[in-house]
Amino acid sequence: MAISIISLTGFAAGFLTTIALMPQAWKAYKTKSTHDVSLGWISTLTVGVVLWLIYGFMIDSMPVIFANFFTLILALVVFYFKIRYH
Repeated sequence: MAISIISLTGFAAGFLTTIALMPQAWKAYKTKSTHDVSLGWISTLTVGVVLWLIYGFMIDSMPVIFANFFTLILALVVFYFKIRYH
């Protein structure tokens, strides 16, 4: 089964937006500090990602589901560190 350019674009976009959270998660883990992380930002992002994940299931879009599943994990990690190290 060949993958379409549309799906490839979706997976690429999802990959890039997901890994964008990795430096913040790593920094929070390494420094045990989240002083520079806004609680409003990470809360809003997390709720938005949950909604994107629900939307992905509703439209049966694997790029949207995969990207937002992994983004949600990273967002929750940053959120956890924000609560723990605040």
